Amino acid sequence: MAWLYLVLAGFLEIGWAIGLKHSEGFSKPGVSVMTVIAMIASFSLLAEALKTLPVGTGYAVWTGIGAAGTAIVGMLFLGEPREVGRMVCVALIVSGVLGLKFMS
Repeated sequence: MAWLYLVLAGFLEIGWAIGLKHSEGFSKPGVSVMTVIAMIASFSLLAEALKTLPVGTGYAVWTGIGAAGTAIVGMLFLGEPREVGRMVCVALIVSGVLGLKFMS
């Protein structure tokens, strides 16, 4: 169950990172509220997962999902560069996250 919480927390991290972009410095109330809700939910699920998982593994996986997922969303939907080097780096993050999962 801890891994499910951790993955959900990572996806919520993607959501709040994108929300930060769209809230324009918390100047848009609706987006800002949703962003803060996603932050709280993400941290709560991370905290729940860390009751069972090692903190190093949990935190690395959480940030890895957030970093790779946010970069992918940026490339697919926000017009961010899709250079080969960026995609290779994202693939390295994903492989690191999967490695941590399967080594635990």
